[in-house]
Amino acid sequence: MSAGVKLLITIFLLSLASLSGLSAQDQGIHVSSTASQVAPQPNFVFILVDDLGWTDLSSFGSSFYETPNVDSLASSGMKFTSAYAACPVCSPTRASILSGKYPARLDTTDYFGAAQPGNWKRNTPLLPAPYVSRFPLEEVTLAEALKSAGYSTFFAGKWHLGGEGYFPEDQGFDINKGGIQRGGPYGGDKYFSPYGNPRLEDGPQGEHLPARLASETVQFIEANQEKPFLAYLSFYSVHTPLIGREDLVDKYRKKKEAQGLTAEWGKDGVRKVRLVQEHAVYAAMVEAMDSAVGDVLVALDRLELADNTVVIFMSDNGGLSTSEGHPTSNLPLRAGKGWLYEGGIREPMMVRWPGVARAGGECAEPVTSTDFYPTILEMAGLPQRPKQHMDGQSFLPLLKGAKAKRRDPIFWHYPHYGNQGGQPGAAVRVGDYKLIEFFHGNKVELYNLVDDIGEQNNLAEEEPERAARMLKTLHEWLEQTDAKMPQANPHFKR
Repeated sequence: MSAGVKLLITIFLLSLASLSGLSAQDQGIHVSSTASQVAPQPNFVFILVDDLGWTDLSSFGSSFYETPNVDSLASSGMKFTSAYAACPVCSPTRASILSGKYPARLDTTDYFGAAQPGNWKRNTPLLPAPYVSRFPLEEVTLAEALKSAGYSTFFAGKWHLGGEGYFPEDQGFDINKGGIQRGGPYGGDKYFSPYGNPRLEDGPQGEHLPARLASETVQFIEANQEKPFLAYLSFYSVHTPLIGREDLVDKYRKKKEAQGLTAEWGKDGVRKVRLVQEHAVYAAMVEAMDSAVGDVLVALDRLELADNTVVIFMSDNGGLSTSEGHPTSNLPLRAGKGWLYEGGIREPMMVRWPGVARAGGECAEPVTSTDFYPTILEMAGLPQRPKQHMDGQSFLPLLKGAKAKRRDPIFWHYPHYGNQGGQPGAAVRVGDYKLIEFFHGNKVELYNLVDDIGEQNNLAEEEPERAARMLKTLHEWLEQTDAKMPQANPHFKR
């Protein structure tokens, strides 16, 4: 029963008590000092952006991309500066949000559609580990948990967690607008209508996908404003293909020229990596995403829902800096999407909850994408599901400004060769330190992220005892989760 329904029942019983001349206490009704103190359950708007890098927002350091609406969200809520995706590629992180479990535990460790070891064609020393290419139906998703408690649930945008039979409507969402098996907007005119998407009706010729997804989200909120809801807005932006609105592309071409920016490049391994944010098309895609976020925030204000709506903003993996157009730079972080370095897994994150999260607050404590599940349940006043979200920890105390207790280690397992240059490995963060074990070459790297956020100074030899402890912690976790490992490639040619 929702808090709103409980409030109506309480008011009705109080009225009966008044008519009978008896006090509420005489009637055995337990009420707070005033009925208005019964707070309704909060609504949730969960905004997930695809491939957005840690510094791709003005509020997180960009001086080229313009993101006034998301920046406003950050200033009215709390920024998390050490927030992590559970994987450096998309599908595994998306599964971790909905399940509260690490990808290693579900064997969902690569983007769905990546080559399996049986059809591996690349000449690499290792075969990537096998992985499950659909989100298991037996998992009780976050949407299913909220739906069972009376929430209306809605999904718009990128799904990429399985094909027919595994779509959002099969995983607890009442409505699905655009969620299919594809990892990008690859049908029709891609980011413009016609979309060629079987779960999203075409709009007028040339309609822009980010704006359309925001419009669908607003329509759902308008139709469900009288009861608690979950609106999950999962942008296809800013994933490839790199296509922007021409007016915005022109704006950023002129801005690039005015600022005197030119492309600059570095190298990580054999990959070149972009060092300057100056890609006009990508900037246009970022701004269009930001405008769509603004449409939703304006609707919450117009409908007078903002004060009782939790808005969460997050990206699913790091910015694309080492391949596929190299559209952004993640500096000061190292590398980007597809890598276990910070550029591949550290994300811009913020949470707005008026009256709870301090406006303009900033939190440097590490959190990860498995943490959303228990946090949202606690926010809604619902029982925890520890067997489901076993790899998550609620960060609600951090939102309330409580002094953080030392959290459990955070883990990653990516036993695959990323399209972007990353190699198979696993990692663990404990306190300020992060250790990466690369299976290709059996190399261990240790970094103090507070002193060396760019992961340039490998401390494994300088601090062998710490490295050994953390490696043991990582191996115990890999065994405990039955993590699948890469194997030697019998066809490898040196």
